[in-house]
Amino acid sequence: MDNKTIYALSTLLGKSGVAVIRISGKDALKAVELMTDIDSKCIKPRYAYFTDLKDKEGGYKLDKCLILYFKAPHSFTGEDIVELQTHGSRAVIKSVLNNLSKISDFRMAEPGEFSKRAFYNQKMDLTEAEGLADLIDAETEAQQKFAIRQMEGSLKNLYEDWRKELVNIMAYLEAYIDFPDEEIPEDTIIKINNTVFKLRNEIRKHLQSDNIGERLREGFRIVIIGKPNAGKSSLLNAFAKRDVVIVSDIAGTTRDAIDIHLNIKGFPIIITDTAGIRETEEAIEKQGVEIAYKKIEDADLLICLYDASEGSVHDFDNIAEKFKEKMVFVANKSDKLDSKEISDLHRKNELLISAKKQEGIDNLLNYIGNIIEDRFTSNSNILITRARYREALNEALKSLDIFSLNKEIELSAEDIRLAAREIGKITGRIEIDEILDKIFGSFCIGK
Repeated sequence: MDNKTIYALSTLLGKSGVAVIRISGKDALKAVELMTDIDSKCIKPRYAYFTDLKDKEGGYKLDKCLILYFKAPHSFTGEDIVELQTHGSRAVIKSVLNNLSKISDFRMAEPGEFSKRAFYNQKMDLTEAEGLADLIDAETEAQQKFAIRQMEGSLKNLYEDWRKELVNIMAYLEAYIDFPDEEIPEDTIIKINNTVFKLRNEIRKHLQSDNIGERLREGFRIVIIGKPNAGKSSLLNAFAKRDVVIVSDIAGTTRDAIDIHLNIKGFPIIITDTAGIRETEEAIEKQGVEIAYKKIEDADLLICLYDASEGSVHDFDNIAEKFKEKMVFVANKSDKLDSKEISDLHRKNELLISAKKQEGIDNLLNYIGNIIEDRFTSNSNILITRARYREALNEALKSLDIFSLNKEIELSAEDIRLAAREIGKITGRIEIDEILDKIFGSFCIGK
């Protein structure tokens, strides 16, 4: 990271009432000196100044502008920051950015560079930075809630507490490595073993969250399965409240997996319609069935849809043993049943719908929402939101599982060091330049 002052548009490019252009670095106030009549030496931090914004060379007016100054280290990046709030026309934005590009030691920010500088200046750790990225991308209430929680340090505090405990153990062990003639007191051995035992259990419990945090970010995957003509495509259309799939009485019409995205009770949901599962020799349909089985493997929940007028839950006996825990049976085509048949299904507590007439759809969505909500709230409120956290924690757990004070103390210390290093990878409390670009590269330019 160089020491140049960076700038970028922090709002969307396009026609809008206000555009915010952010400048960060030791020379940020140069923009005020060169493009306004305000004396930059007298400008007060966190005061708003309304002034003309001028072309630095021609002196003509570019726009009326609101200027805010945040003095280091009390700013988002930990550096001096100047924010220019202009009108949001393309012409104004282009002219302001063009003027900034001509100032010595100024350059356009790279994707995520404001947040990267905040990390380097210890204004946030990596989990907080990624929580910020998740908040920017949040589309549902649950995503927003947990992104804010992570941005405010919930994961950082947990992982840093674990790392500090491991560092304390390392300090004990290193001391006895330096003084090999000294025996480790029995009470110290008990304390170290108890701490490692506690950490192992806490990390293992944390890992047993069933990928719920990752699913919160990416979407819970629900797959509709059933025989041809069970009404899967009609159900997907009913969920979407529009025709996203061709519906036909001809069996085998759906050949590929088709996704829609929904928000159910604040949770992001991806619902997939699949080809009807049956034995077939027709090449394209056969490929669709293979895709369906792959989707079944990856699903968090299976809607097992059957034609109530001629099928039953036994249509799914061939997969029930393997996927029983995530199967929800739904009887479709209730419009073809008489009152006695409907009563029989209700007595069995089976979900009954008519996708064609869009009856019972709200009840089904509510039932699905309750399942996801129960699964979500049954886990800790501190969730693993990224695969890299899970990978690092699994590696740390491996080192703690083989730790023992019965082997050479140097090897015991190495097990603890490796565990601490893996947890440090999550928060950034080690040398991790090799992963920073990948993390911050996913941010938008002005963040």
